[in-house]
This record gives sequence, structure tokens and C-alpha cells, in this order.
Amino acid sequence: MTAQIINGTLLSQQIRADVTQRAKTLTAKGKQPGLAVILVGENPASQVYVRNKVKACEDCGFYSVLENYDATLTESALLAHIDRLNHDPKIHGILVQLPLPSHIDANKVIEAIAAEKDVDGFHISNAGLLMTGQPLFRPCTPYGVMKMLESINYPVRGANAVVVGASNIVGKPQAMLLLQAGATVTICNSKTRDLAAHTRNADILVVATGKRNIVTADMVKPGAAVIDVGMNRDDEGKLCGDVDYLPTKEVAGYITPVPGGVGPMTITMLLVNTIEAAERN
Repeated sequence: MTAQIINGTLLSQQIRADVTQRAKTLTAKGKQPGLAVILVGENPASQVYVRNKVKACEDCGFYSVLENYDATLTESALLAHIDRLNHDPKIHGILVQLPLPSHIDANKVIEAIAAEKDVDGFHISNAGLLMTGQPLFRPCTPYGVMKMLESINYPVRGANAVVVGASNIVGKPQAMLLLQAGATVTICNSKTRDLAAHTRNADILVVATGKRNIVTADMVKPGAAVIDVGMNRDDEGKLCGDVDYLPTKEVAGYITPVPGGVGPMTITMLLVNTIEAAERN
């Protein structure tokens, strides 16, 4: 068996076409969707992510603002910038690119963003709403994963789902979304004693650890849907995920590639959250 590839690039293009049309409709009514992105410092990876996000906004007809500050920016100054954007009627979504310099408390920054403009879905009130099954915004990467499963008509209801990784950004919200969709969910973390015992039982396996090849083909249930959220570099410097891709592709039923899988969907769902914020406003 060779797995069916879940093409995140193609799916994201389809979703962005819908977002573009919705943006045109709003703009015609005098309310162009607006996203502000704040970057503090010169982290090369963050600069790439931010450029991609801003370009995606412009391509879909959004009003976009990029505020790039030196790494010496104080926490109080950053909070003041966020407060200004919270009160800007042209801005419907605010994103502060992580990681931040060590002297800035990321949690304090996230909580400073108005919940109704928290298009990353990280604010504590949005995390709480997600927990209760009434999310205002779903975190972008987990939201994208659910859209990928939906695109292949995967029967999530009743499936055994295993999430490897328990971060606030991916693992925990991913588990919540799968649970709400009717899956039986197991969350594995760095303390899990026998990871393979859990992954081999998974109909849906979502891997989000940032550790290359943490999941190998012998750890995957034949026919499973394998979603690789990882982003790493191999020995040749090429992008790769958390899953040993080529051997696993011969075992799984569905699999996402890296690159071209979850990555494009993350930015796309940021656009979806922003257009939803503008439509609510």
C-alpha cells in the first residue's frame, strides 16, 4: 500500500480563493479585512514566516500592516503598540510573531491582544472557549489539520486519534478539536513511556514535536492517516518533518508531506480567522 498524499498547498489554494471572494464582498461594503503582524528582533525563520503571512494577506485583498521592531524593544513599549492596534478599527486581527526576545514575557503579550482580534487563537479566553466547544478562533495549525482530514472525508467520529506533542500552540488544541469531532483522543508527550504502543493504535496520528523522525514506519498502524506538523532539517539541510516520510508512506493510508503539507494550511487558516473577525465586527 502507498499512502494517498494530502496536498496542503492545493487545499490552501482552494480555501484562499473563498477567502479572497469574502474579502471582496466586505471591501465593497467599506470594510476591508485588516491584519497587523508584529515582529520583534531579526530571527531569520520568523522573518520568513512574517513575509509569507503579509504576502498571503495582500494576495487575498486584505489590508496588512507589518511592524518590525529591534530586539531591544521593551516589553512596555510592545504592550503599548498592541494597545494601539486593539483600538484601530482598520485592524481585525493582531499577530505577534513568536518567539520573542527573552526579556519579554510572551504570555503577557498574548493576553494583551484583544480577544476578538486574537486570530492566532492563543488568548486565554479563546483557549477557554475552545475547551468548552465554543471557539471564537481555532488555533491556525490545528484548524488546518482538521480541514485536511475533512478534505479526504476521513471518518473522525469514533476514530482513535493520537497526538504526539502537548504544546499550547498545537498539541493541546489539536486534541480538543479532535475530541469535539467525536474522536477518542490520546495525547503523548516527552514523558510517555512507550510511544510506539500508542501510535500503533492510532487511526489518526498527528505528530507535532519538532524532533526529526520521532515516528518511524514500524510505529504506524497500516492505513492510518498520518499528519506531520514538524518542521526540521535533514543532514543535507532540506526541510523534513517529525515522521520518517518515505518508509511511512508505504504503511499509512494518508500522509502529509513536508514541505507542502500542514505549513501552507497554517497561514491559510490565519486568513480564515481574520476574515471571520472582520465579518463579525
